[in-house]
Amino acid sequence: MQIETILSAEFWQDGGAVSFQTSGSTGAAKQIVLTKEALLLSARAVNEWLRVDAAATWGLALPLNHVGGFGVAARAYAAACRLAVFAEKWNAVHFSKWIESESVTHVSLVPTQIHDLLAAGLHPPRSLVAVVVGGGKLSDESGQAARDNGWPVLASYGMTEAASQIATQNIELLGLPYDDSPLELLPIWEAEESPGGLLRIKGEALFAGMIEQGVFRPREGEWFTTQDRVEVSAHTLSPRGRIDSLVKVMGELVDLEAIEKRFLELARGNIREGCFAVIAIPDPRRENALVAVFENSSPANEVAYAHYQCQAPGPERFIYSISTPSFPRTDLGKLCRTELRLICLNHGTD
Repeated sequence: MQIETILSAEFWQDGGAVSFQTSGSTGAAKQIVLTKEALLLSARAVNEWLRVDAAATWGLALPLNHVGGFGVAARAYAAACRLAVFAEKWNAVHFSKWIESESVTHVSLVPTQIHDLLAAGLHPPRSLVAVVVGGGKLSDESGQAARDNGWPVLASYGMTEAASQIATQNIELLGLPYDDSPLELLPIWEAEESPGGLLRIKGEALFAGMIEQGVFRPREGEWFTTQDRVEVSAHTLSPRGRIDSLVKVMGELVDLEAIEKRFLELARGNIREGCFAVIAIPDPRRENALVAVFENSSPANEVAYAHYQCQAPGPERFIYSISTPSFPRTDLGKLCRTELRLICLNHGTD
């Protein structure tokens, strides 16, 4: 779909719906169907939350075939403001120069892009008001480093099924130390925890249904139960990872995402966030066994691995580590854990 189409009144006035392929890191791909009304409702809510008006400039640096990129274009239309499009392949230096030349005020980015901006030692232009970070979790360390370098990063939590953002940090928090949770719910959403601790959401911007194997299946009921673990309190939520990040090892439940975070903390910045992953593979004795996977080999990997193995309890220790030249990722930069797991399984049979 062309940018010009999304920015036209005719597109939004004819009703109908748009479908997006889910960009999750695990599981089979599905097409999520969102009505244009839901997309506009989300766009208006985000604009209001971020104080976007007609004088603003939204910067688009995400692909349109994902709800994150499409949502940026929808917000520009809803606010009747300018949309600037970063049309070239992602490059942190070029992007930094582009947002300055285009006087961008608001932009949505993914954690990988934030990491690249920090690695290049770049600083934002004065025009930039807010950088909404979605499509994955930006750690407290990276978020604080970004703010220290002048990038006005705001953590957000959303999903395709919700037409983009569900909860986002308030813009007034930019003067405070970065903390990735709790996040305030946007006014259009209601949220609660299921008996199993999974997030349930309700709102008019919820998806209409999904297409699986060519068949449309409408959503059932007003509430949608996600696969994400959360803590919900009043009008905030704190993401705690996906339910499939929990696995049984030697009879104990371990959290793969928590192990990743602890490993990187022990590495003390010597391993770049996003270049390390914990993968669980079947094991006849342990039920599941943990593998440490590094993107590219480095002496720092070996030092961190040895340090971790010395202090980790039995169920959380790795059976081995591997390095791969590059991690499989989506076009948003999100790690494809299913593909990485196959790499680990194939390594075990070599």
